Amino acid sequence: MANLRSRRTYDYRIQEAICESGDRDLFPELKIPRSTVRSWIHRGTTDVVSCDLAGGERAELIGEIERLRRRTALLGAVVGLLTAMLRVSKVRFDYERLPEAETKGILLRAIKRSVKVLPLNAALQITRLSASRYHSWCRAKAGCDLDGQPSCPRVVPTRLTPDEIENMRQMVESDDHRHMSLRALALHAQRIGRVLASPSTWYRLVKNEGWRRPRKRAYPAKPKIGIRAKAPGELLHLDVTIIRLLDGTRAYLHAVIDNYSRRILSWTLEERLGSGGTCRILGEAVVQLKIFPEQTIVVADSGSENVNGAVDDLLDGEALTRVLAQVEVTFSNSMIEAFWRSLKNPWLYLHPLDSFAALRRLTEFYVKAHNEVMPHSAFEGQTPDEMYFGAGDEVTQKLFAARKTAREERMKENRAAECGVCVGETSSGALLLQRHRSRMS
Repeated sequence: MANLRSRRTYDYRIQEAICESGDRDLFPELKIPRSTVRSWIHRGTTDVVSCDLAGGERAELIGEIERLRRRTALLGAVVGLLTAMLRVSKVRFDYERLPEAETKGILLRAIKRSVKVLPLNAALQITRLSASRYHSWCRAKAGCDLDGQPSCPRVVPTRLTPDEIENMRQMVESDDHRHMSLRALALHAQRIGRVLASPSTWYRLVKNEGWRRPRKRAYPAKPKIGIRAKAPGELLHLDVTIIRLLDGTRAYLHAVIDNYSRRILSWTLEERLGSGGTCRILGEAVVQLKIFPEQTIVVADSGSENVNGAVDDLLDGEALTRVLAQVEVTFSNSMIEAFWRSLKNPWLYLHPLDSFAALRRLTEFYVKAHNEVMPHSAFEGQTPDEMYFGAGDEVTQKLFAARKTAREERMKENRAAECGVCVGETSSGALLLQRHRSRMS
C-alpha cells in the first residue's frame, strides 16, 4: 500500500508576516515550500476568527455562519447545474477553436476572478480549458489581436500572414477565377507569386472561413421532367446494358420498360450483342400490351443492335414507331438507364456473378420484385403491375386511411400510458377540478 503524504499546516500569523513583508525567506527554519509561499503572497491574507467571543458576538457569528451555509448551498446548486449543462453541451476548448478575442477575454477574466478562491487546475477543469491553451492565451503579447489565429504569430511562425489570407479570399471570391477549380486556383496563385500555399491550405481556409465562390448557375433554369406517357403501351423504352462476370465474360441484358407504369414488359440475357435480343424482347412486349393504342413509340439509342434491317422489319410488321434518343428527339433514354442503376448497384453487385445462370436467376428475381412487389414513389404506393393493369386505384386511398387510423391509435395508446408520476398528477388534477366545481355550485 502506498504511503499517504501528510499535509503540512502553518500558523496563520506566519502567513500574515510573510504576506506583509513580501519576504519569501522570512522563516528559513520552517522549510516552507516556495510554492506555498508564492500561493500565500498571491492570494493575500485571510480573515481569521477567534473563538474568544462574548455571548452577543457569538450569537451574531453563529447567525452569519448559518447565512453563509445557505448561500454556499445555493451557489453549489447553481454551479452544479452550470457544470452539468457544460458537460452535456460537450464543449472542450482543448479540441475546438475560440477565435474571437472578446470571447477569450471574457473567459480569461472569469478564470482570473475564480482563482482567488479556487485552485487554477479546478477552474480549468470546470471550464474544460486545457492548461496549455490557457497559458498560451495568457502569454499573448499586447500587440496581438487574438482574432482568428493563435494568440501570437510567434506561436506558429509558419502560418499564413493576414495579407496572404486576404489575397486568398479575394481570389476565391473573384469573378475572374470562377472557372478554375480550387486546386488549379492554388497552383495559379503560386505561379503568379501571389500566394505560395498548398492546395490543402486553400481547402481548409475556404471551409473554415465560409468563403463562397461566385458560381451561381444560370442555365438551365430548372431541370427537365422528360417525356411522359398518358396510357400504358403508349411509350416504351428499349436499351441494353453490359454486365461483366467474375471471369471477365460479358453478358448483354436487353429490356423494354413501359413509360407510363415503369413496368418491365420483357427482358433477355444474351452472350453476344446483336439484333436477336432486340427482336425477341420487342416481340414479347407487343404481346403483353393490354391497351394497344393507335401508335406505340419505342425510344431507343442509335446502337447497332437497335438500328438494323431485322429490327426495321419487326417494327413495320407490328406498327411500332422507333425514335432515336438525342438524335430524332432532344430527350434521353433515361428511364431505362435509371432501371439499370437500381438493378446493378443495390442488387446484382451485392452477389458474386460467377456464372451466366446465376446472373439470369438474380435478374429474374429482381424484375419480378420490381413489377409486383416494390412500390414506386411516383405512384404513391402502387406497384408497376398495378399501374399497368389499372388494379391499384384504391391503394392510395387505403394507405391514406390506414395512416390516419394508425395515427389515431398511436395517440390513443400514448395518452393511455401511465406511470406513478402521471397517476399522481392526474389524481391531484381531478381533485382540484372537483373542488372547483363544488365551489361554483
